[in-house]
Amino acid sequence: MAATPDVSFVVPARDEADYLSDCLESIAALETDYEYEVIVVDGASSDATADIARAHGTTVLEGAGSSIAAGRNLGGKAAEGEWLAFIDADTRVRPNYLTELLGFVERENLAAGSSACRMTGPLRAKLMEGTINHVFPRLERPILPGFNFFVHREAFLETGGFPEVPNEDTAFSRALGRRLPTGYHDSVLVDSSGRRIADSGLTGTLFHYVSLDAGRLRASV
Repeated sequence: MAATPDVSFVVPARDEADYLSDCLESIAALETDYEYEVIVVDGASSDATADIARAHGTTVLEGAGSSIAAGRNLGGKAAEGEWLAFIDADTRVRPNYLTELLGFVERENLAAGSSACRMTGPLRAKLMEGTINHVFPRLERPILPGFNFFVHREAFLETGGFPEVPNEDTAFSRALGRRLPTGYHDSVLVDSSGRRIADSGLTGTLFHYVSLDAGRLRASV
């Protein structure tokens, strides 16, 4: 009988055949004693996304493809792990990711956490990288990016998961942070594509939430 996983990786993916293998291979290369499962939520892809996921031995759920929030929530509710690691299909984790991040959130008694990132792509992507690495962790209620969102399953379920709104990860982070402690572990690094930033950039919603914590940010400088 298979052991109940400590962590469930949830990867929402729609037409991600060009990126998904690298993501799943990085998870398979984790150096950890923790038990984990991998769930790929296929969002009605028209390419080989689902076939690639199955070839890597993951659990594949068929989603409607209506939104990334819906995909994450479908995977999160089906997961069996005590902790949920939401990772996007164009994100790659380092071998120490699971051991270090799980140890961090448990040691600090956090309900959710994230880590430092390195983003490829245009200048906007590097600006987002800097914002995630140096601004988000200093907010009163840190914004945890959806491509690297580590959360206790009970906290995920009790808070209602990712809402169907723009910047769903920002909204979920803020809702979670109002009730429970969250934080960043800057000694862990993930690599992610900045391709979507080329279209959306740093949105007004993110700047709005940063401005709410302006006083805290100035005080911490």
